[in-house]
Amino acid sequence: MSMRRVNLVLLVLAALVFVIVLHHHLLSLADFLRREGSNLGLVGSHPIDFIAEAPPEILEERTDEEVPIVITAVDERLGGLIAAVNSIVKNTNSNVVFYIVSLNDTVDHLRTWVSKTELKNINYKVIAFDPHWLEGKIKTDSKLSEPVKPLTFARFYLPNFVPEAEKVIYLDDDVIVQGDIHGLYDTPLKPGHAAAFSEDCDSVSSKIVVRGAGNQFNYLGFLDYKKESIRKLGMKASSCTFNPGVIVANLTEWRHQNITQQLESWMERNVAEDLYSRTLAGSVTTPPLLIVFYKQHSSMDPLWHVRHLGSSAGQRHSASFIKTAKLLHWNGHYKPWGRTSFYPEIWEKWYIPDPTGQFRLIRRHAQDYH
Repeated sequence: MSMRRVNLVLLVLAALVFVIVLHHHLLSLADFLRREGSNLGLVGSHPIDFIAEAPPEILEERTDEEVPIVITAVDERLGGLIAAVNSIVKNTNSNVVFYIVSLNDTVDHLRTWVSKTELKNINYKVIAFDPHWLEGKIKTDSKLSEPVKPLTFARFYLPNFVPEAEKVIYLDDDVIVQGDIHGLYDTPLKPGHAAAFSEDCDSVSSKIVVRGAGNQFNYLGFLDYKKESIRKLGMKASSCTFNPGVIVANLTEWRHQNITQQLESWMERNVAEDLYSRTLAGSVTTPPLLIVFYKQHSSMDPLWHVRHLGSSAGQRHSASFIKTAKLLHWNGHYKPWGRTSFYPEIWEKWYIPDPTGQFRLIRRHAQDYH
């Protein structure tokens, strides 16, 4: 065999060996990349609608329905708001957003109280209430024990505060929530109803007779039936009232029926005609709601609004019943942050001391001050 042919054979063998070695390395490299890709979480090529599996809690968080809650912030009652918010946050896993309606002189105090305490991570928005909305709709009455507070009318303007929401909860600031607030949010509203309230004739309400011609649980206690404008409405004076301190509102229906405009209209008529009853002096917020929502509202579970705890009849409930109640309301003159009230220990469980020291609990005995 000539030298030329030997060299050619050797060259072919060398090339073959090179190809075999290269192939081996390529296989090793591919296997390495597969293993490394798996460790790094690389997904490679997938269909366009591929979604990597996420932990269940993340998926729930992404799909959790927002529960909007409107509540007012008044500086001298700010401790009530703080306790109410804390009780809601601690008793629910829902995506709660607080829409706190306030006046400018309270905002800084509120933000400091929230940011420097355990509430610093709550989801909330502060919304300024415009007192000009009430011009020509309320009047100064020297017979009232206290001047009218603008923020008591915030519940009339719910769509203004949460314009993007279809449903919302309104709460007074003197409540404590012991159940999951989503249960209240799920209150069913009948077709055509813009709101749900607690009926004052339900089995757990306190039927308090007030001196005079009316009761706190019927229309006669709030409206002056001597006035023709009231009589023409055809509303029975003995009809059960409802308490507007807790409201579940269908804002779509509220807007459709122009509820805010209807309420404002009756406020203006009261200024001109003095339509409210004197029996329950001081109640200027409830009468327009009673008129507009007469037999046009849904009812909520009574346990979601156990009220009158701030009245002299607040002690009528047993301790076991109070523990079972899902929402407690200290409506009345005696607030749980004051000197005299019922079940203050339940309210104080949720109270967070004011880091600025401006708001202090009033207690009967010196040792009770904190």
